[in-house]
Amino acid sequence: MSRNPFSERIAVAIGDRPKAEKIRSAMTTINDLRITSEEFPAMDDLRDAARHIRIEALKNLPELLDEFATNLERRGGTVFFASDAQEANDYVTRLAKAEGVGLVVKGKSMVTEEIDLNEALESDGIEVVETDLGEFIIQLDNDRPSHIVAPIIHKSKEDVGALFASKLGTVYSDVPEELNATARAHLREKFLSADMGVTGCNIAIADSGTVCLVENEGNGRLTSTAPRIHVVVMGMERIVANFEEASTILSVLARSATGQALGTYVNFVSGAGPETADGPEQVHVIIVDNGRSSILAGETAEILGCIRCGACLNICPIFQTIGGHGYGTVYSGPVGSVVTPGLHGIDPWGELAHASTLCGACEEVCPVRLEIPRMLQHVRAQTVDAGTAPFWIRKGITAYARAATDQSRWEKAENRVRFASAFLSSRDEWISSIPGPGRGWTKIRDFPKPAERTFRQRWQERSDGT
Repeated sequence: MSRNPFSERIAVAIGDRPKAEKIRSAMTTINDLRITSEEFPAMDDLRDAARHIRIEALKNLPELLDEFATNLERRGGTVFFASDAQEANDYVTRLAKAEGVGLVVKGKSMVTEEIDLNEALESDGIEVVETDLGEFIIQLDNDRPSHIVAPIIHKSKEDVGALFASKLGTVYSDVPEELNATARAHLREKFLSADMGVTGCNIAIADSGTVCLVENEGNGRLTSTAPRIHVVVMGMERIVANFEEASTILSVLARSATGQALGTYVNFVSGAGPETADGPEQVHVIIVDNGRSSILAGETAEILGCIRCGACLNICPIFQTIGGHGYGTVYSGPVGSVVTPGLHGIDPWGELAHASTLCGACEEVCPVRLEIPRMLQHVRAQTVDAGTAPFWIRKGITAYARAATDQSRWEKAENRVRFASAFLSSRDEWISSIPGPGRGWTKIRDFPKPAERTFRQRWQERSDGT
């Protein structure tokens, strides 16, 4: 995560026009696919059902997690509850060292990005290789994902071709099929050599102790079956009661994420040992809290119902403009602007909630109908209460509250604003330049001039018949 000021990150993102154009183009394509997919007649009913499933799961989280752990362990798996990133990373590194693991292959996992698992393993001399094609490219380039589903939307095929030629010693090519073949040849050796595979978890199913992994490349299936040890790292909220509920979530997940009816590979892992005909000798599931309990106890608990489809990122005009890197955190876009302050604190992450127009598009496309705008407003209120909001916002809100609750003050404020606006550059009924923080608005759009007469004055005149 980046500790540079948010304003600096935004300036860098907006200034990189080629990258911004790639992001916007990718978002347009994905949104078009989602719109076509959501023409599925049952989609509205599925979204209602999915919301109910996720909210009920959050209400019954301790019981569901206990049931999941009990059932997985009956099938030869091991479950470890990690209170924070340190405990989760320590468990994996201890296991790897105890088992003599020198190479770890990884499937796509946002929670391992969140806890910096790769860095923890590498610091102990263990090689880690990302096997999702996008994540593999990101790792090779010492970069960070810019989207929770499509990590390299900010790169072109030409960028990837140049990277492979530089880092893998291949002949330059910008043909996607050839680039894919290059990555496949490189990664196949890693799959066959690794002693440990690490994946995330899309859905955990309580009544059977099953982990569900959704992907489109087959790397998740290889990561979870080829090595002799499979480690699953899951956020504690990623759970449902049974297969029927999992089926509902799967029905809305791919449609909202990539416009597919279903992910190409939907993998189910239900333990290890004698009961499994094939697969790993050991399965370890690490259930990570890392701040989720704090979110669950607060006003933004609903955000934990997110199924990580990325639809809110794709539709968000702010994300389309600055991309994921502008947010400086693993979870970007509208959902990240709520999740990140909840996981890591209002200071400095509360400022992310101000990167929103509150247009409501995120709630409109969310497959589980999360009330994201409401939660963004709550995070904004927290920044004011914590004194971390920008000075002008804190003082402005205080002044507004005093004026709005006193008619005399309000009328004086109206008169002052009207008087001051006469000295600002304007044309017709629009102000073209405002000093101070207002400069950010008028830099790209005009601001309406205050009316000559207020609504109350007009109403009074009408009542008086004048």
